[in-house]
Amino acid sequence: MSMYDQCCNHHGKTVRITCHNGRVHVGRITRVERDMVWIQPAGGLGGFGLGFFGGGFGFGFGTGFGIALGAIAGIALVSAFFW
Repeated sequence: MSMYDQCCNHHGKTVRITCHNGRVHVGRITRVERDMVWIQPAGGLGGFGLGFFGGGFGFGFGTGFGIALGAIAGIALVSAFFW
């Protein structure tokens, strides 16, 4: 399954995205394009916000911020970490 398909399957859900450079982003997928996925950062998850920078950018603002699909090494549902 392609990264695009995985992102489409998880649209609207809170996910943990790991990029090839080691950054980890946690948030709800708000939009998926052929080359980009948009997530709105999740608040209140403790250390799971690693890799997010920008001092609040994206919180409460539409689609959040974009991550290039080519930069994504893995994606997992956050609920899998909290059961």
